[in-house]
Amino acid sequence: MPNISSVSNFLLLAFADTRELQLLHFALFLGIYLAALLGNGLILSAVASDHRLHTPMYFFLLNLALLDLGSISTTLPKAMANVLWDTRAISYQGCAAQVFLFVFFITAEYSLLTVMAYDRYVAICKPLHYGSLVGSRACAQMAAAAWGSGFLNAVLHTTTTFSLPFCQDNVLEQFFCEIPQILKLSCSDAYLREVGFIAFSFCLGFGCFVFIVVSYVQIFRAVLRMPSEQGRHKTFSTCLPHLAVVSLFVSTIMFAYLKPPSFSSPSLDIAVSFLYSTLPPIVNPLIYSMRNQELKDALRKLFEYIFLKKK
Repeated sequence: MPNISSVSNFLLLAFADTRELQLLHFALFLGIYLAALLGNGLILSAVASDHRLHTPMYFFLLNLALLDLGSISTTLPKAMANVLWDTRAISYQGCAAQVFLFVFFITAEYSLLTVMAYDRYVAICKPLHYGSLVGSRACAQMAAAAWGSGFLNAVLHTTTTFSLPFCQDNVLEQFFCEIPQILKLSCSDAYLREVGFIAFSFCLGFGCFVFIVVSYVQIFRAVLRMPSEQGRHKTFSTCLPHLAVVSLFVSTIMFAYLKPPSFSSPSLDIAVSFLYSTLPPIVNPLIYSMRNQELKDALRKLFEYIFLKKK
């Protein structure tokens, strides 16, 4: 019979043993975090300040930037604080809050990416009905549904995970509180219930993925039928960034959770988790700003306004 005890805190994985390497990791995390804050902050400012970007596509992009800021702010600041203060501890309540927020932001972001695929499908394949199908009220409802799905999924997984009894061991082999790592500490077979919920969530996620793929098959078929090369180029410039973001998001998470056990090792697990938790918030603003001329113009005007105001 395993020895069951109440756990008051958890110990996260240490990145390095020497102080020099710890400070190097802190500087790296700080640079990544500031880059994510800057990139997503510029997206938010540009969309909010330019009335030409007050359209459904940019409304969803604004929500995506908010979710990216939330997801990276859930994991990196605590990791930086632990490195700076040379500690590994996170409280039981802090770990539960981190699990809740991370699942909330990740689920809501994936739901929002599905909504954005629907927005592009209607805009390209049903342009005459775009105003009625994706009006301001419909946009608000779809964005609220994405955020709401994240909240419900987070409540489900957090309550199920932290209702489990834990053994004396409280060491997590991860730099943040991740559900699979927490389940390894459970002393009860009740953890299988959470595994079932995770499998159910993956099934729903796979359904969203199929919806996105089918939407883009229809979009590409419609684009290739366009007679104008300029029209095709403009349409691709609005679709390819979203497709790249979806591919990055899905591929990193799938590799993190669906890789074969033979590929698993502590160093690989932490590297993959670091990628899927930090890479999308950093890269998403770059992907959207590189090929989107409207967003480039809005950012240029924003910089001009800031510099002129300083003078």
